[in-house]
Amino acid sequence: MAKTDDLRKIASRLRVHSLRMTTTAGSGHPTTCLSAADLTACLFFGEMRWNTRNPGDPANDEFVLSKGHAAPLLWAVYAEAGVIPMKDLMDLRKISSDLEGHPTPRMKWVKAATGSLGQGLSVGVGMALAQRLDKSPARTFVLLGDGECAEGAVWEAAASAANWRLRNLCAVVDVNRLGQSDPTMHQHDLGALARKFRAFGWEAAVVDGHKVDKILEALGKAGKKGRPTAILAKTFKGKGVSFIENRDGWHGKPLKADELAKAIEEIGCLPDVDARKLIRKPRPFKARRRPAALDFPRTVYKEKTATRLAYGNALLSLGKVNPSVVVLDGDVKNSTYADKFFEAFPERSLQSYIAEQNMVGVGMGLAAKGYLPFMASFAAFLTRAHDQIRMAAYSFSNIKLCGSHVGVSIGEDGPSQMGLEDLAMFRPIPGCLVLYPSDAVSAEACVATMAAHAGMAYIRTTRPATPILYGPGEPFPAGGSKVLRKNESDAVTVIAAGITVHEALKAWDALAKEGLGFRLIDAYSVEPLDGEAIRREVAETGGKAIVVEDHFPGGGLGDAVAQALAGRAVLRHLCVRELPRSGKPDELLERYGISAGHIARAVKELLAR
Repeated sequence: MAKTDDLRKIASRLRVHSLRMTTTAGSGHPTTCLSAADLTACLFFGEMRWNTRNPGDPANDEFVLSKGHAAPLLWAVYAEAGVIPMKDLMDLRKISSDLEGHPTPRMKWVKAATGSLGQGLSVGVGMALAQRLDKSPARTFVLLGDGECAEGAVWEAAASAANWRLRNLCAVVDVNRLGQSDPTMHQHDLGALARKFRAFGWEAAVVDGHKVDKILEALGKAGKKGRPTAILAKTFKGKGVSFIENRDGWHGKPLKADELAKAIEEIGCLPDVDARKLIRKPRPFKARRRPAALDFPRTVYKEKTATRLAYGNALLSLGKVNPSVVVLDGDVKNSTYADKFFEAFPERSLQSYIAEQNMVGVGMGLAAKGYLPFMASFAAFLTRAHDQIRMAAYSFSNIKLCGSHVGVSIGEDGPSQMGLEDLAMFRPIPGCLVLYPSDAVSAEACVATMAAHAGMAYIRTTRPATPILYGPGEPFPAGGSKVLRKNESDAVTVIAAGITVHEALKAWDALAKEGLGFRLIDAYSVEPLDGEAIRREVAETGGKAIVVEDHFPGGGLGDAVAQALAGRAVLRHLCVRELPRSGKPDELLERYGISAGHIARAVKELLAR
């Protein structure tokens, strides 16, 4: 009884903190904090085991605030736990503070940025998987809102958690009935949400989200039946303050000073309780992982090989030297050749099925726990997960992605399968390494470069087999490029990457027979681009340049080169400018203006200027 009384007092303190913080900041979401205060008090001070001195302790239970707009409530929890000074709460949303409007890992206890709703459960799945891989007794808890349960990504995550039987994962849904602009889909029909979770293979419990004893009882039973658990908690938005409780129109609105005074009068002043004494320490546990290498022995290639196959070979080799590498697949592993890793390391291989959003979110969770996740799909299908990729960047997540089957060069499968927008998706992401190798040797080297890169990295691989251009052991560092053809008499520079490097080489051979030539750069590092080398080579060739790429005009290699040259050159951009159709690869390269013939004609036109 004393414990439940203390938890009620802590919940009251969390409510008061949340109201004061948001009023001081002049913005924020106090009503959603009030609805979840009892749930959060029970989680952090009644059920979870965590070491308040070390956010990286592998014995810690993990917490993901999927409903990220309730960030003030989370900051209040950490202040009550003694993790951050109480006075820092009044710095909410200030540019100098890590207590942001929605959580990011700038605050060291946050493992993944949230606030783009519907993504937190996938991250939680990844963390729970990491705990299982580590053979840890720890668990993962995710606090969701009922509004975000309309997102398909939530149900992708739910399906995967049930498939992997993650008994160490518990989702707590704050069913407070009100969204931002309207009531939520099911409002207070908790049975509807429970039926959904049960249909996806979860245990589901319905509780009164403002009764501490009922919340603790449900949390105590979580995972006991060997499956993930969803606790559906009936709550009221703005709980405890009569003039905002269960009332529409208060989403994202802090109270004014006079309203705050009335609200605190209703809730009561801060009750006297030391929340720190209720925190349950974790059982001692140390994750056992062998030292992990980031480089690996390379395959010797003697004949044409697709870069997607080289990617699979590189993963297999990297997995042999690095036990932290895990590989996720979106049901295309026999096309991306990730199946090689799956066969060799089944315990570190995760089939995500055709659910790319969840695949990326799970990868974020694994990376947050110290694993090195590689994920692959067709580049066209990664666009589905753009928001997860964007949020991974805000999470400073060390995830690695491979997009295969890029451009019109894939051939007969047609436009729905052609990745023609992927460079534009990844290039603008701060800190994201974007690599586009042209042969198998460079592809393997680029995988090693990705592994060593601290942060997100993307590799673009092609479907057709291509000739070997480089010798074994050739380095391909981030931000580099290779000059493949060069003569002092060159008066044009051609910049290409991937499949168009081979088209440019064909064009060079054809023009050489006519006594003509050009300088050729393999810009395998699209981001960061080797701008210094490109500017130098273009200047040496009279300020005339051609970029050729198997990508739509916007956001790809052409834009990267244009930014690097900053108008200091005559620049032609050969790229795919129409919606393509099915056909043979050579036919498509020709039809859409990026074949050897088109490159040769463009060179002649510039030479004639």
